[in-house]
Amino acid sequence: MKTMKKIGLTLTLCASILMLAQVALAAKVLKMHHLNKNGAFDNPSGAAAVVFKNLVESGTNGSVTVQIFPSGQLGKDAEVVQQVKAGIIQLGVHSVGGVGSVYPMISVLDVPFAFPNHAVAYEVLDGPFGQKLGADITAKTGLKTLGFSDSGGFFQFTNSKRPIKTLEDMKGLKIRTMGLETHKKLVASLGAQPVSIAWSEVYTSLQTGVADGQMNPVPIVEFAKLYEVQKYLTISNHLFAPHVWLMNADFYNSLSESERTVVESAAKTAIVVSRGIANAIEASDRGLPFLSEKMEVYTLPEAEKARFRAASLPVIKEYLEGAFGEEGKAMLTAFLDAIAKASK
Repeated sequence: MKTMKKIGLTLTLCASILMLAQVALAAKVLKMHHLNKNGAFDNPSGAAAVVFKNLVESGTNGSVTVQIFPSGQLGKDAEVVQQVKAGIIQLGVHSVGGVGSVYPMISVLDVPFAFPNHAVAYEVLDGPFGQKLGADITAKTGLKTLGFSDSGGFFQFTNSKRPIKTLEDMKGLKIRTMGLETHKKLVASLGAQPVSIAWSEVYTSLQTGVADGQMNPVPIVEFAKLYEVQKYLTISNHLFAPHVWLMNADFYNSLSESERTVVESAAKTAIVVSRGIANAIEASDRGLPFLSEKMEVYTLPEAEKARFRAASLPVIKEYLEGAFGEEGKAMLTAFLDAIAKASK
């Protein structure tokens, strides 16, 4: 009798192990890249990533598991885009600089001073224009576009040399940019010298004087501790550069219909979370109030913004129309029309 019980227990144990192995084999692993630290309250991309993971795993009852690789640990953003294309990882939350390596026309978003506020930016990126842009990215790259999250809000200028209060104060400053031609041309049009530097090298470059300054949203200045190597912050709101969610198309197509629904819904929710966190950080004691204690902060008056815009807008429009031809003109027109409609 004892022998029979032992055999029974052994068979039960073997069956349980087999079932667990089958579940493990059946689970689809989604490896996810983003540029910053993980954390629900640390930064927009970190918050979005942890929310996405939770919603996907719970919504699919574990049939899809999410492994997050934060802080750019898989490589530079442009390199990781290629990993997503190759299926080495399945999802990347990329800067426009990273996306520009495979879809240069993402630069259409770099029209200076285009968005009057966050609400208009979100409406444009979630609406027909965002859908049009996402579909074109997918058509040109083969990557499934899941949406556009907030990288931290509007871009501002920081530097270690002097306050930027007028257009003339930009002259001669070495300003770090992403590798995008539009960012380089924008900085040059304002009289500064663009220096293209990978995000992972920005802090050291500012610390050692390779660059005098840089442009990024307030939450990024805070969580990257750029205030340690920068003295002046100018609130200019000159660009809004979202993060773009790109998924490997083969992986997306391998999901069941219900799994795709969960993944797309989770991405949309995570994108909303990124926006809330970005705005909350900027307004909290981790944003402008905090940075005001560490840096000299100055907000450009509307009249001076108009001078910055007048110097940069014609340069960027000329570049976009020349670089992308009629297709670029059509996308640019659609972009500006969408902003005008959302601003009413």
